[in-house]
Amino acid sequence: MQITQLRMQSSPAILGINHTESSQSIRQPKAELNLQSPKAEMSIRSPKGILTIDQSQAWAATGLKPTSQQIADEARKGIQEAYAGTSRRTREGTQLMEIENGGNAVSRIARQRSDLPMKFSNIGFIPPPVSVKLKYQPIKPDIQVTPQKVQMDARVQKPLIQYQPGTVSFHMKQKESLEIHAINLEI
Repeated sequence: MQITQLRMQSSPAILGINHTESSQSIRQPKAELNLQSPKAEMSIRSPKGILTIDQSQAWAATGLKPTSQQIADEARKGIQEAYAGTSRRTREGTQLMEIENGGNAVSRIARQRSDLPMKFSNIGFIPPPVSVKLKYQPIKPDIQVTPQKVQMDARVQKPLIQYQPGTVSFHMKQKESLEIHAINLEI
């Protein structure tokens, strides 16, 4: 007896894949920075100091005093001269009262009055040293400072990106196949 037998032989399809990888490069340029620092504004105002000169003691030493002080000094001198004159006259009167005791009181008194000290002429208006008083009061300077802000100009640079996409390609390495054979077998 004859039997037909079917024999099948198949091969699968083989798919081939080719691909190239993608590439990417990123470069970041430096930012541009421009800084400017303007000078601060400064104003200095220096008021004049106060100078006080007191020369009243020097004027008084030269005899140029204020009228009220001149009158007071002369009055004081007058009182002293009056006391000195009274004292001298009292002394002379006592000497004259004792004339009976002997001695030449009148000639002695005359000699005392005639032996007055010599007066010398000299420059009398030179003030003594340090008779002029100086006083100086400094005034602090007024300093105004206005600082200026820093001027900053920053420019950010965008990153430079280069991208090369990859590729994928498919191809058939082997096509599918199916072979069917009919074989007659005898049994």
